[in-house]
Amino acid sequence: MASGVHSVIIPLSIENIWKFVSVIDNWAPLVPGYITHTVMAKNQSTWEFISDLGLLKKKVKLLVDITEWSGPEIVKFHLTGMNENFLGSGYFKAEMIDENKTKMTGHLDIIAKGLKAPMANSLLKSYVPETAKALAEAVAVKLLEIHHVAG
Repeated sequence: MASGVHSVIIPLSIENIWKFVSVIDNWAPLVPGYITHTVMAKNQSTWEFISDLGLLKKKVKLLVDITEWSGPEIVKFHLTGMNENFLGSGYFKAEMIDENKTKMTGHLDIIAKGLKAPMANSLLKSYVPETAKALAEAVAVKLLEIHHVAG
């Protein structure tokens, strides 16, 4: 299984971060390679994006199931490939450092299944950590932009 985790310190309250990450429409467009997403229910959506695995660029469609909304600390989700055979999970976790500073951590696990799994899992070992980092940093930048705070 490929894993990635990345933390950023954001000079905002945990409540401001929660207001943002508790709405999937706010952060789905920040996924690297984003094309579109559709919210089907409060806890379920589909996402489409282009994955760039070096030699291989593919359009990927995911079913995203939110498994936990525990504000203001955590959002957990499961990922199921709709056009590719893989499974995954992840979370956004916020930890209050003080009233105006929060540590936000993004985590992502993905595993490929099926005949192409050995090759795909090999490529995912570098892609997943890069994606986790890019998404966490994109969320931080967007939060700073929304709240007019210098990064």
